[in-house]
Amino acid sequence: MKLSTRNIALIAVFAALYYILSIITPVIPVINVPTLNISLGALTASVFGLLLGPYLGALAAFLGAFVTWVLPPASGTLYGAPFLLSPPLNALVVGLIFYRKWKWAFASFALLIVVFLFLPPSQPFSSYYYVSAAVIWDKIIALMLIIPTVIIGSRISKGTINFSGKFEKLSLSVNIGTLFFLLCFIGNQVDDMWGSNIFAVPTVYGDIFGLTLNGARAAFLVSPFIYPAIRLLQASIATGIALPIVLALRKTPWAIQKKSILEQQV
Repeated sequence: MKLSTRNIALIAVFAALYYILSIITPVIPVINVPTLNISLGALTASVFGLLLGPYLGALAAFLGAFVTWVLPPASGTLYGAPFLLSPPLNALVVGLIFYRKWKWAFASFALLIVVFLFLPPSQPFSSYYYVSAAVIWDKIIALMLIIPTVIIGSRISKGTINFSGKFEKLSLSVNIGTLFFLLCFIGNQVDDMWGSNIFAVPTVYGDIFGLTLNGARAAFLVSPFIYPAIRLLQASIATGIALPIVLALRKTPWAIQKKSILEQQV
């Protein structure tokens, strides 16, 4: 990947967009951890992966997250520092899947899931297996969704799409919309998995957030079903943003990556 002047400009523009959306969109407080919030603005990282590809998208998401953390209202608070890699990992995995490198995305996501099993809140596993189950059940579902997502993309790319008819345009939008929803849900679950892993590190839950090990376990157990619902909401919003943009730009020279799973392989 070459960082041309054009690419650097795109990274800067998208990073600025990330910051703006982060300060104007609402945040959702994390239950039992009042100093930690989930920003709906972070969902734009999935869109970055779709539009800019895995690497430029990840760079733009990291820069945007870093600027959002440094500037007001966050102003460099320690509470946000451990989670700076969540948005770029979201963009990276979405971009890898969308640009035909899904095996790397699958392996990366699977590794993040496995790591949690060896962190203090899960240990000893024989006694606290239910903590792991509460955290990773929805992540495993998202991981498995990578395969049907790739299959859907492959079927779209092999189909003959006639852009002249209204029905064909509607069908294309529905199919790609489904694809993007799955991609954005997977990406936001990757974001969540990194957040869970880093929060499970003693330096983070203990030194930064002032929780005991049992307090950290309680934070993971308090609501294992609300957070997947939040990720579904984020995926829906991200899809609504990405779909019209990608449909408008996929046949233009503006596109950063050429070989997406929407394009036929020769």
